[in-house]
Amino acid sequence: MSEKNKSLVVTLLLFSFLITPVAWSQATNGRRFSLQDAVRLAMKQNPDLKTARLEVEKSDARVREAWGNALPSLDISGTYTRTLKAPIFFASFNDQAVEIEMGFPHAINMALTGKQVLFNAAVIAGVGAAHVYSEMARDLYGSKQLETVTKVRKAYYTALLAKEVISMMHSSLRNAEDNLKNVLLMRKQGIVSEYDELRASVQVENLRPEVIRSENNYALSLDALRSAIGMELDENFEIADSLALEAIDDSLIARAEELAMGSNPNLSAINRQIDLNGAMTSAERSNYLPTVAAFGQYQYQAARSDINFSANDLIPSTQVGITVSMNIFQGLQTRSRVEQAQLEQEKSVEQKASLERTVRTGVHSVVGNIRQARKRVEAQERTVESAEQGYKIVTARFLANAATQLEVNDAQLALTQAKVNRVQAVYDYLTAAADLDQLIGRLPSCAVESNND
Repeated sequence: MSEKNKSLVVTLLLFSFLITPVAWSQATNGRRFSLQDAVRLAMKQNPDLKTARLEVEKSDARVREAWGNALPSLDISGTYTRTLKAPIFFASFNDQAVEIEMGFPHAINMALTGKQVLFNAAVIAGVGAAHVYSEMARDLYGSKQLETVTKVRKAYYTALLAKEVISMMHSSLRNAEDNLKNVLLMRKQGIVSEYDELRASVQVENLRPEVIRSENNYALSLDALRSAIGMELDENFEIADSLALEAIDDSLIARAEELAMGSNPNLSAINRQIDLNGAMTSAERSNYLPTVAAFGQYQYQAARSDINFSANDLIPSTQVGITVSMNIFQGLQTRSRVEQAQLEQEKSVEQKASLERTVRTGVHSVVGNIRQARKRVEAQERTVESAEQGYKIVTARFLANAATQLEVNDAQLALTQAKVNRVQAVYDYLTAAADLDQLIGRLPSCAVESNND
């Protein structure tokens, strides 16, 4: 096998491993999805996004719960008491102790009690912490949106790449079959040798399994896209777009690091985490401070020797007051909790520094990949044109008996290799662009529209 043959085989194998081989999936004949359609659908039914939305709702409930601690509370209670043996009160009568039973066998008590916290630093800090947690949940939801959109875009681009490979393999097979027909005719005329016929036949047979493999890979890429969107694997659809270069604005690339440091949702979330840990530290410190609360109670009481109570038996009473409480010593628990909260905050600061370095490194890498892929796309456009022209020339020469079958095979391999390199460069550019959007926190317009639905 020549070096060019080996190069083509390696390239085809790389395409084959773009998706992990699993069981064969049938070709789809359902609805046609554009990339925008796929993103919109994923924004509605991706299970990870649904979970993130529920977490946002949960955080809002926590905010309401925190505010509830600052609002007044009202309790109503009722008690019925049956005294089986009344307490004894001793009285002195003529220097003799006299036992007097106190109370009645039957008694009821109904009370309405209200309480309002006037000062509690923990409540104030808790409200602030709940708001920070709610904002952090929204940042994490935004991060999950970007992650989902990027995953869908990459899966869609992979499906487009697999579809392009199918087209190239079918085209190569047709060229090889046409060449074999020409060789057979020339063989009958005694123009070419039996060896040329064998080479042309082997070329056709070598391409047939590659066509089958490319079709299988396309079906598997659709399964991966279904998973990214959140669809069932038995839902049929076909992709409607083609693998075309969508150039990124150069000014966006130049400002990529600045945009990422200002808009990356993971960085926003870690900043919220630092604020949250600060609020938790304040909440723990508040345990050193007193709690002041006002209370009021309105109650009815009644007591009888029998159980035949009436409204006339109820005697009302009212109380109001203020309570002040403060912990003096709790076994150093408060101090330990304050220390833990401070350490958590310091840990978050270190995590932020690490994440910033990761984001900067990611931006530099992605921008480098975008620029490299763009140059490769431009170069391979010219290479494909040259390879197509070369294949036409060598085919014409072969029909004129001025070229060998080996030259035809080499020209076919060169053309296939050039096409493979071109679509690979376009694919690398598009996937790098998707990674860049995720880093700078930019959602495509179709995803933003889905959020507003």
